[in-house]
Amino acid sequence: MVLEKIVVGGQEHWRFGYNYIIWALKTPFCVDDVLVFKYDAPNATTFPHSVYLLPDLVSFLDCDLSRATLVANTTQGGGDGFEFVLKDWLRPYYFACGEDKGLHCKDGNMKFAAVPLLRH
Repeated sequence: MVLEKIVVGGQEHWRFGYNYIIWALKTPFCVDDVLVFKYDAPNATTFPHSVYLLPDLVSFLDCDLSRATLVANTTQGGGDGFEFVLKDWLRPYYFACGEDKGLHCKDGNMKFAAVPLLRH
């Protein structure tokens, strides 16, 4: 089986201010697709970013990270990026940046949902 690698945000990568919800609505996701989160490690000119998996729709809508699981820290997006495999069919995966106590999620639009379908 050929796995599809999808760079989150395309050429925009994982960054503050890009609308990932719109990006995700235009992107088909299938079981076993690999999401690639690319972002710079913290430095003097960029904000640090991370990737959290939120447990449910309410947490996603509110950018509530209290029960979220860290899947990639602020340094894991460098180089070829952090890879996350979408394993479960029809399970909604809710992703968000957890930096600045959820500010990147709330004000920076750094969140999206992926619901993988079966590949034809």
